[in-house]
Amino acid sequence: MPSSHLLIIGDRAALSWVVTEQRMAFPAGRSKAARALEEDDEIFLYTTRGCFRNPTRDLGRVVGRASVAGPVRVLEEPVVFGERSFTEGCRLEVSGLTRFREGLVLRDLVPRLSVFPDPATWSVRMRRASLTLPPRDAELLRTELEPAPVVVRGGGRGLPLGAGDWLRRPTSRGIAALCGVRACACAT
Repeated sequence: MPSSHLLIIGDRAALSWVVTEQRMAFPAGRSKAARALEEDDEIFLYTTRGCFRNPTRDLGRVVGRASVAGPVRVLEEPVVFGERSFTEGCRLEVSGLTRFREGLVLRDLVPRLSVFPDPATWSVRMRRASLTLPPRDAELLRTELEPAPVVVRGGGRGLPLGAGDWLRRPTSRGIAALCGVRACACAT
């Protein structure tokens, strides 16, 4: 039976890459967390307060849903963001995204999520690449995200598009601009 996970993304260039390439990568030393993901597992994409480089303005949010579309494996060539190298990864199928800078504010849901047994120290559990969610917590996030993000097919590479302006243009450059970076690592 598929599990549910919160994938924690703390960098806008990495977010752009994840959404554009529909892949997730894990840093060296996080093999155990990475190997917890299996094909068809449900993924909730979470952006940290610092993802867009302004933690005083931004909030940590669940911004999309995806499923694992292939096994986690060692990458032939590591993906690099800044000074961090990501050596393992898997394919994702992104099924929907919220509008840019919208989504579920996770801290508002913490008292209702059993994955955080002590709401006062919940952020400590977020210092990882992914967090496995109990079934009831996943159901709460699913319910709170409804209506499900709108998926539009046919543009660009057939990327799933969120309602509104999350992905105004389904191109690497458009995604990079919306994520606040000059160029996406995968821009062509």
